[in-house]
Amino acid sequence: MEPNNPTEPLPIARVNVGMTVFDATGDEVGSVAAVQMPGTQARPDTAAGVAEHLMTSGYLRIDGTGLLSNDVYAAGDQIADSVEGQPAVVNLRVPSDELYRAAS
Repeated sequence: MEPNNPTEPLPIARVNVGMTVFDATGDEVGSVAAVQMPGTQARPDTAAGVAEHLMTSGYLRIDGTGLLSNDVYAAGDQIADSVEGQPAVVNLRVPSDELYRAAS
């Protein structure tokens, strides 16, 4: 057995576009619009520094809910788990105010 070799896939590996996202408090954040795995070269539309962290850890772009909502990003390390089925959901480790706002 190799050290640091996880036997379970990363939670982000089980996330698909269209899944509903809930924050750590149980509030609905929105739905997954895009999934990028760790080490991606796809730069998210957010501030420098934050973008590099997201690219390293992988990220979800989440279409926000509500009338005046903006899209947000969740880093791969902010994902607690995902649950397939009806409805398929993603649970985050953090409240929605700790997610990263999209620039546009």
